[in-house]
Amino acid sequence: MADSPAREGSLDAPFRHPIAWQDEAYYDLAAVEKEMERQFDVCHTCRRCFNLCDSFPRLFDLIDESKTGELDSVAKSDYAKVDEACTLCDMCFLTKCPYVPPHPFDIDIPHLILRYRAAKRRAGEVQFIREQLGETDRNGKLAKPVARLANWATARKNTPLRKLLEAIAQIDAEAVLPKYHSKTATDRLKVPVPPNPAGPAVGQRKAVLYATCFVDYNQPDTAVAAARVLALQGVQAELLYPECCGMPQLEAGDLADVAGRAERLAAAFAPYIDQGYEVIALTASCGLMMKFEWPLMLPENHAVLRLAAATRDISEYVVDIAKTHGLAPGLSPVEGGVTVHHACHARAQNMGQKSAEMLRLIPDTAVEVVERCSGHGGTFGVMKATHPVARKVGRPAARAVAQKASAELCSDCPLACKHLGQLLIVETGADQAQPRQSHPIEIFARAYGAL
Repeated sequence: MADSPAREGSLDAPFRHPIAWQDEAYYDLAAVEKEMERQFDVCHTCRRCFNLCDSFPRLFDLIDESKTGELDSVAKSDYAKVDEACTLCDMCFLTKCPYVPPHPFDIDIPHLILRYRAAKRRAGEVQFIREQLGETDRNGKLAKPVARLANWATARKNTPLRKLLEAIAQIDAEAVLPKYHSKTATDRLKVPVPPNPAGPAVGQRKAVLYATCFVDYNQPDTAVAAARVLALQGVQAELLYPECCGMPQLEAGDLADVAGRAERLAAAFAPYIDQGYEVIALTASCGLMMKFEWPLMLPENHAVLRLAAATRDISEYVVDIAKTHGLAPGLSPVEGGVTVHHACHARAQNMGQKSAEMLRLIPDTAVEVVERCSGHGGTFGVMKATHPVARKVGRPAARAVAQKASAELCSDCPLACKHLGQLLIVETGADQAQPRQSHPIEIFARAYGAL
């Protein structure tokens, strides 16, 4: 039989290679830079991704302003400028690039940047302040008993202390920082909310909510809202928070740390999965880690793969309940409507606009969607070196939100929501009424009168 004719590889479903973090060759910086040169050269010839973030404009400017106008005259040291602007949002891989695997060009810029950071880390290049900001569990536990004082000290209006913090820690004085709570989500849900005996899913669904570090320490209302909404549907639900998923460590290239967290969290959730519980992530970034990044790091770890298969985003889960069992009655319209920012890490899960789909289940409620990057990206959005870039990237999304003029603004990424809220004031003026900022499940719970 004759060989099959060659065809465009990207006509097949895209896939990602496992992350070879346990292979010493993965950390060879010279080899990484050589691969960056190869992939960047493909990007240079295409340029479809120019408007996604600041990484690609930086790359293209470096090339266009170089001696030859080609990548060969761009210094390898300048690749760090491209890396600095990358938030690992995955949008270039998912929405723009026609050359991702199985195409023979084999382009995956986010995971290439991840490897670059890991190699630089192995070579001793560690950003101390960002490392400390990434210790979310430690920071949350330290702030919990002094939450009111911590929130006062880090408030934007506390200009003297914020300027001092900027000078010492290089955290931009204009960046909105998360607030802490003396009662975490774990504290508030020590006793599970009893399921509604008349709920449509009673006796049929069980869920364990993964609080995530941000929800547990910084936005516990999200967990309470999720627990109450699921209870109304008759779902038997519990909250579990063993530790942070490791997204900050992934962004810093500390892959061994991330793998350790994946193994420990998979072990913690395994007894629940054995009993038929589904695992519900309450923030998009953590859902992405559990569903996609961990299996690529530990593709032979059965517990990690089982956890990935059992994990659902909270909006995804509510939509599935609605389709499978129906919803409990009692939803009331949201006056003024809702604008949903469809966060990059939700888009990267390839599940569709589940938060918007969930909110459209609320009767007589206008739901608009903005599908542009907020520009935040975790520590990227608060550090003095990158906060201006985060504002620049987020402005088009903020303008789109302003045009919707909804009473409510929500995002699958709570940090993105806060960042957009800050940018909105610039777009509309401080004297204009601003939308209420929430997680989508909080809006859904309020529509039930449950929050």
